[in-house]
Order: sequence, then structure tokens, then C-alpha cells
Amino acid sequence: MDIIQFVVSILLFFVLFFGISFLLNMILRSSWIMAVVYPVIVLFIVDTFPWTDYITQPGTAFPTVFEQLAGLRIADIVILLSGFTGTIVAGIVIRYLRKNGYQMF
Repeated sequence: MDIIQFVVSILLFFVLFFGISFLLNMILRSSWIMAVVYPVIVLFIVDTFPWTDYITQPGTAFPTVFEQLAGLRIADIVILLSGFTGTIVAGIVIRYLRKNGYQMF
């Protein structure tokens, strides 16, 4: 992976998940909803099989996806962590704005 592609991916994941988290937190009036949902999204990003396998074959789906998570490269982990950081920062920003009197929806 090229360094420019790596930096752009980090920024893209941060901004993407910050925006999604900010909107969901604003609409659902909860500051941390996306931080709880983000690990599930990571599982869907990493897995290579249909999501219905989590319901129909959980005994093989979960160990397989955890093996795939353990096999990620450092660059992939950093990119996924930047998305999680975006969700956390969005929660902090929403709390700060609400504390200072901004009413959103």
C-alpha cells in the first residue's frame, strides 16, 4: 500500500464515520450509538461470507471472522481504528454542542 493511499484512507474513514455518527447521534439523540454499532460494521467489512451465516451457522462464522480479524495487517488495523476514532470524536462533539445549548432536532 502506497503511503499516500494509506493517509487518504485514514482521513476518509475518519471523516466518513464522523459524519455518519454525527448524524445518527443528532437524529437518535444518543451520543454513543455509533460507537456501539461500529464493531459490527467492522465485522461486515472484514468478513468474506454472507451476513446470514452469522444467523444460520454461528459456530463457523464467528471463529472464521475472528481469524480474519487476527490476520489483518497493521495498515488495515490503523485505517479501521481511524473510523472508530471518528465515531468517538463525533460523540464528544455532540455532547459538547448539547452542553453549550445547541438543540439538534
